[in-house]
Amino acid sequence: MQNKIDPSANQAKSLGFPHFEPLCARIVPFPIMKFILPALALASLCLPAIADTPPPARPKLNPAPTSPELLPDGRVTFRCRAPQAEEVKVSGQFGPELKLEKGEGGFWTGTTGPVAAGVFEYSFKVDGMNIIDHLNPMIKPQRAPGSSILHIPATPPAPWDLQDIPHGTVSQLDYQSTVLNKWRRLVVYTPPGYRADGPALPVLYLSHGFSDNDQSWTVHGKAHWILDSLIAEKKAKPMLVVMPDAHALPPGAGWKDDYAGDNTRAFCQELTTDVIPLIGKAYHVNPDPAARAFAGLSMGGHHALTVALTLNDRFSQIGAFSSAVPGEQLIGAALADPAGVNARLKLLWIACGKEDFLFNANNAFDTLLKEKGLNHEYTVTEGNHSWPVWRNYLVTFVPRLFP
Repeated sequence: MQNKIDPSANQAKSLGFPHFEPLCARIVPFPIMKFILPALALASLCLPAIADTPPPARPKLNPAPTSPELLPDGRVTFRCRAPQAEEVKVSGQFGPELKLEKGEGGFWTGTTGPVAAGVFEYSFKVDGMNIIDHLNPMIKPQRAPGSSILHIPATPPAPWDLQDIPHGTVSQLDYQSTVLNKWRRLVVYTPPGYRADGPALPVLYLSHGFSDNDQSWTVHGKAHWILDSLIAEKKAKPMLVVMPDAHALPPGAGWKDDYAGDNTRAFCQELTTDVIPLIGKAYHVNPDPAARAFAGLSMGGHHALTVALTLNDRFSQIGAFSSAVPGEQLIGAALADPAGVNARLKLLWIACGKEDFLFNANNAFDTLLKEKGLNHEYTVTEGNHSWPVWRNYLVTFVPRLFP
């Protein structure tokens, strides 16, 4: 009988294994088989016993330290490793500043009283120096990150909490700005069920504040979860939300009136020349100005009020949250044409908290608009210049859009 040689033998020899010989090429003599077969049968009997043997117990490890730790009674424990520090404190929007106590391993620990549900910023102060929480991966997106995020879900869930409902998609787009001659980035929310071949959707453009960046509205503001919640409850229509980088120009060391005006001019020019056409090509959106809205907070509110009064042929609904107020050099022409602005602008919603450092400026702007006969709504709320206020403003504003 002629044995068939496995072609893999030739392949193995060509790869540098000259002594390779497949098993099927060898014939095991019968006397040897008499010893091999009983051994194989005995080994098979032992396999179930081996499979049933539990693995050796692993040593019990101490859990890794976490911060912040949400306790069942509503308190929060913070931890910071700073072996050489002499004093560590934690402060933020959750409540009073808390002094931590030093313990084993160089860890400083402190526990608050009960903290209300919400999304808050906080940071540690180690011997007078502010730092983020190195045990917490949730960092607030900013031009110069300096805050960690504490998120305490509410019962029942608030609109900015993660819920078991249909969710949209958050995407990032990089693009070459022809106006600014540099690469830029923006963030886009598409609602649940969005399809390129589906209905053309309206668009809300949403602008951040001076210290933040294009990712702040989603990572910290939870705008995407807010839209998911409002759409699921049928309080808002499905829409795209476009969150550009509001710093068209590089900011200086602090807030400057000359920077505000120059930056807003550049931002508005890029918005109309680059961003709106980009979104029109990348997504199936309704190009009608009646299907286009703009909102922003603080510096983004400066953008919003300027868009409202200078680009109302492109945008029909505007929301301005705790806004830095534009000067007449930006909006003077609109102030002189109240009838034209009122005919084109369907909603101008302005809101500010009583404890906000821009409250007096917003009051004065409200008075100016009334004197000029420009239609608008001015809402005064509790609260200061912070994200807990602005999330509520977004929840209030979005259902008003695209009636």
